[in-house]
Amino acid sequence: MSAPATTLSLSKETSQKRRQRFLDEAHYMATSAFYDQQQAYWQANHMESDSPEQEAALKSRHIQAGALSRVILTYTAGETIEELSPQLEQLIQKYEEYQKNSAIYESLPNISPLAIDDWPYQYEECVQVISLCILLHRIDLLERFVALIDNAGYAGEDTLYEDLLAKVLPDRHDVDKWYHDLYTPLIRAIYAEDKSEATRLLKEYCNQWYPAFAQAPWHDAHLAGEEGSYVGYWALEAGAIAFLYGIDDSQIDHMVYPRDLVAYARNFTPPTGSPQIGRVEAGQPCPRAGYWFTPAQANSRRHFQQGEPMPCFTGSSWGDTLWYWSGEESA
Repeated sequence: MSAPATTLSLSKETSQKRRQRFLDEAHYMATSAFYDQQQAYWQANHMESDSPEQEAALKSRHIQAGALSRVILTYTAGETIEELSPQLEQLIQKYEEYQKNSAIYESLPNISPLAIDDWPYQYEECVQVISLCILLHRIDLLERFVALIDNAGYAGEDTLYEDLLAKVLPDRHDVDKWYHDLYTPLIRAIYAEDKSEATRLLKEYCNQWYPAFAQAPWHDAHLAGEEGSYVGYWALEAGAIAFLYGIDDSQIDHMVYPRDLVAYARNFTPPTGSPQIGRVEAGQPCPRAGYWFTPAQANSRRHFQQGEPMPCFTGSSWGDTLWYWSGEESA
């Protein structure tokens, strides 16, 4: 990304922890407060519409979009990654509420909250949310979000969508077509036979990501300064693919690549008191009966009994065989 210069004044505290250079502390605090208050505002105020059903749908879309922006803003500002998980849980709930209200307004029970086939920026929103669920190891939230998209008829229609899900959810589809050409380098990185070629394609994807979204509502938002809606520019799906498919990202230093979020996913240790399950090294006993996957091998999702030794795959381009929880549901 070759982004224009910014005139934002950065505090020392924010500049030390922020993950992108376009965010200052004042903008972060003001924007955070705006999104935190958004739902209460719309509960107390009317939105122009043709019917109560349309108003409910419009309001819920605004609230859901704000919840997504809040998650991304938190990450951009440099807050701890652990803070993202409860915000992500609220976000998935907002998608469900938006889908429900849209279904009533449009009289379409299975309407998707996002038109991923028509609009690249809505497809990007979809894969960003999927990637957050994967990188934060919230498979429970992923199942809920994907159900909204699948039920609208999108299952089995797009390669990247399916390849993001194949390792962590059951009964996914093997498909060789995709909606938007801009994702071609990332898809080819998944299937590259050479390790260095996969890395090259991942880097190519990151380089072309921001320019590819010139028509997106959020493009160039940082140029508006403190009056703008900038919350961060992140190719989260690039990180999720690198994690899931063991792509070497050590040479990827692009601003839009979520490096520390990928590192968090790879080295995942659940917070104290969390029901989540951490990674398990090959040779160690399985801590919980259920399905697990490893980036060290394709089509690796399989069931293990508690106490069963986790196998090792030698010669993997990924290196060590690390296993990650993939749920209790059968494939």
